[in-house]
Amino acid sequence: MSAKQAIDFRKTAIDWLGILPFLLFAVMFLIAPTLYLVTGAFLNPAGEFTFDNISGLFTDKILASYWISIRVSLASSLGGAFIGFFLAWAVVLGGLPSWIRSSLLTFSGVASNFAGVPLAFAFLATLGRTGLVTLLLRDWFGINLYATGFNLLSFIGLTITYMYFQIPLMVLIITPALDGLKKEWREAAEILGATNTQYWMKVALPILFPSILGTTLLLFANAFGAIATAYSLTGSTFNIVPIQLYAQIRGDVLHNPNLGYALALGMIVITGISNLIYIWLRMRAERWQK
Repeated sequence: MSAKQAIDFRKTAIDWLGILPFLLFAVMFLIAPTLYLVTGAFLNPAGEFTFDNISGLFTDKILASYWISIRVSLASSLGGAFIGFFLAWAVVLGGLPSWIRSSLLTFSGVASNFAGVPLAFAFLATLGRTGLVTLLLRDWFGINLYATGFNLLSFIGLTITYMYFQIPLMVLIITPALDGLKKEWREAAEILGATNTQYWMKVALPILFPSILGTTLLLFANAFGAIATAYSLTGSTFNIVPIQLYAQIRGDVLHNPNLGYALALGMIVITGISNLIYIWLRMRAERWQK
């Protein structure tokens, strides 16, 4: 081996050594557990191969839980994408001061990871039956929020709670796409006589569409796999898939770990498809913006 080859080999070894901790964590906490769940979905408690767990996914109760999870995830992702897009547009292309952009992005970085028990408590303290906003609306404006049919521990309430971390996640992801819109495209459209509306409908939105759709799918997957917030907020009263899974694996009444593994497999398939489409759309968007 020549001296140059030896140096190249050492550089390559150092590069691989740098990513080794990440690979170990990925194998230990992502790949190995996923393989364990997939394998367990096709085994019975005695360790024998079976399709009973997969067929159990098609019972009315479990199908209903999948449908509720899909509805909550879809509603929160669409709402988060819509509001988040216009927030990002306002700070990137609007006439707002530059300090608002940095403040919003900093807040979004924190809020997109604010979930679980703290988020559930924050919404109960704000919009619960004795929450701050609920009492202010009742005492100052004479509006009884819960008399209108609103309930925080419901589909609408859980969707609003999820949107708290969906909106900032949309802001973080779509901001670089808005930054990627070149000034030359707008100038060329204006030279050709296009109005602002025509520019957005014919140029900007078609370019941004893969990013917007892909990020919406990412938000869907993000909400579909969330359990800590929903469980902390509603307990076991709201029949979404992650809570059903928790009940099957850890519960005393519905204890059936292998059915829980099958539920997890169904979640992996749905979120995996969403993420794959997101990656594909993201690659298309990056080609447009180069």
